[in-house]
Amino acid sequence: MVLKIIPESVGFKDYSLITGFHGIGATGYWTVKYLIQKLKAERYAFIDSSIIAPITSTEEGRITTPYELFRKDNLILFKVEAPPYKPEDMVFFKEFADFVISAGFKEAALIGGLDSRLRRDGSTFRLVKTSAYKAEKDLVNAPILEEGQIIVGPVSVLLNQFESYSFPAYSLLSYASAERVDPRASAAAITILSKHYGFEIDLQPLLKGAEVLEAEIEKHEAHLRRQGENMYT
Repeated sequence: MVLKIIPESVGFKDYSLITGFHGIGATGYWTVKYLIQKLKAERYAFIDSSIIAPITSTEEGRITTPYELFRKDNLILFKVEAPPYKPEDMVFFKEFADFVISAGFKEAALIGGLDSRLRRDGSTFRLVKTSAYKAEKDLVNAPILEEGQIIVGPVSVLLNQFESYSFPAYSLLSYASAERVDPRASAAAITILSKHYGFEIDLQPLLKGAEVLEAEIEKHEAHLRRQGENMYT
């Protein structure tokens, strides 16, 4: 399998990459999607591969392909609409890591979710970084992921490749619900990214969505509790 960038003429030297995937709480995916929308990032390039998921959709009147790169100032955002076919998906992300390294990116930020049941304090996230990454600004004193916790999926593949090749990268793992989409986790990640990269994002639509979702869940759980009580009356 060979990963191909279309068009081949685009450059990535000294850009910072932000990406995330469909993991716990869909945190990474929704973080990237929301940033693209609110920053009004331009579609910059496509990624082609022999294991691309056979799906397409439309957004704002145009076709959306499974893997697209967007640009805003010095940022590149990689949006993954659907994961590649398993088991080749890990090969795809290893090749993507190799592309990031060889293309001259400055650094990579990988956004993911961390099961909120593991939280032991009031913080909203944990940081994992490669040995080559030198933390700056708000990340200098960021809480580090505790030893013994395991990262799985695309974020782990990318981190392993970046560590092996001494590439500066870090992962923000927001505490999120393992049972549903969690907009609050995405909001927490965006808050950190906005401070780190110096942009402003209106989080109210995202937080409003979280409130609506949580209200629906509470309503459903209350209904189930009433049903349970009625069984014994």
